Amino acid sequence: MILEMKIPSPGESITEVEIAQWLVSDGDYVEKDQAIAEVDSDKATLELPAEESGVISLKANQGDAVAVGAVVCLIDTDAAKPVGIKEPVTIKAVEKPIEKPAEVQVAVKKSYASGAPSPAAKKLLDEKGIDAEQVIGTGVAGRITKDDALNAVPSMGTPSGGTRGTERVKLSMLRRKLAQRLVAIKNETAMLTTFNEVDMKPIFDLRNQYKDDFKNKHGVSLGFMSFFTKAVTRALKLYPDVNSMIDGEYKISYDFADISIAVSGPKGLMVPVVRNAENLSFRGVENEVKRLAIRARDGQITIDEMTGGTFTITNGGVFGSMLSTPIINPPQSAILGMHNIVERAVVVNGEIVIRPIMFVALSYDHRVIDGRESVGFLVAVKEALENPIALLMDNNPAKALEL
Repeated sequence: MILEMKIPSPGESITEVEIAQWLVSDGDYVEKDQAIAEVDSDKATLELPAEESGVISLKANQGDAVAVGAVVCLIDTDAAKPVGIKEPVTIKAVEKPIEKPAEVQVAVKKSYASGAPSPAAKKLLDEKGIDAEQVIGTGVAGRITKDDALNAVPSMGTPSGGTRGTERVKLSMLRRKLAQRLVAIKNETAMLTTFNEVDMKPIFDLRNQYKDDFKNKHGVSLGFMSFFTKAVTRALKLYPDVNSMIDGEYKISYDFADISIAVSGPKGLMVPVVRNAENLSFRGVENEVKRLAIRARDGQITIDEMTGGTFTITNGGVFGSMLSTPIINPPQSAILGMHNIVERAVVVNGEIVIRPIMFVALSYDHRVIDGRESVGFLVAVKEALENPIALLMDNNPAKALEL
């Protein structure tokens, strides 16, 4: 029996995908559920598993754009499994040794005149500021003639001896779509950014006190993301315009907080969503962030897990960023950027002290969010992070952390 394998729909709005990479070659024997290809949509890279075992025949080339529902390969399910094959056959890149061309050496007979300029040539070279060693003489026995000096060009410091190769690689569908969206955001939104700074010492103190007990009991680390997520959900209740978006001539507001959290995956930045984050405890947030990050890292994240967020948090600080203006994740109206934590001299109660300070940035769509709401929202986040016991833990850290 010949089975036609078609491209499944990765999501409601996706009509086309791109064959990013075939993981098998034409004529290979594949096992059921074996990953045979990676396909790029405009939102994510997904693996295509074999629907049955058999010998595969590829009907699309790597890099082809194919419609959802199109046949991309055939599997002969009646074909016998080749003897000796125990594991699925996959393509493995084989590095071929690069053969260096033989160096050709030309014997040059040298004499006292080799490389020596004639008097007229020397005068010209001195006027041009050119060293005689940089000029190849064409005169008798290699002497530098007047014509050689006239034709010599001063060195402009052009590098030589290094590699100057280039490579032309087609962008993935995901990267092309991302580029289009980023340009569209800049052109279609009235994006502004407001900044503030947070004294992270109270959170440092809480983590130092409770992180071991938290991890021992819940099996997950007590990180910064749970504090920021809780601070954001609190601020969204105080400033609901930040938790809204434009749909044509209408503004849509939400009474829930689905927080998109940017994580780094093998194919680039991905933004899975923590649903109803306003109802989650610190443990709940940390567990969900860890689960989604692992799925993104392993390439198992789905379209549904990355769509529908109402607000985004991104942490450039993990890469060393001190300050940035994050770009809004459409159709959302705002995004919070976290940055690295640096010990700085600050004034507290009239005294100069050293504190771990993080700069934070809120980019927002001014069509929906006014300056008062944007600044007030970021100040509310700052207040919650600097006074987490009272504002995020109801004055009972052990209970809030479920210890």
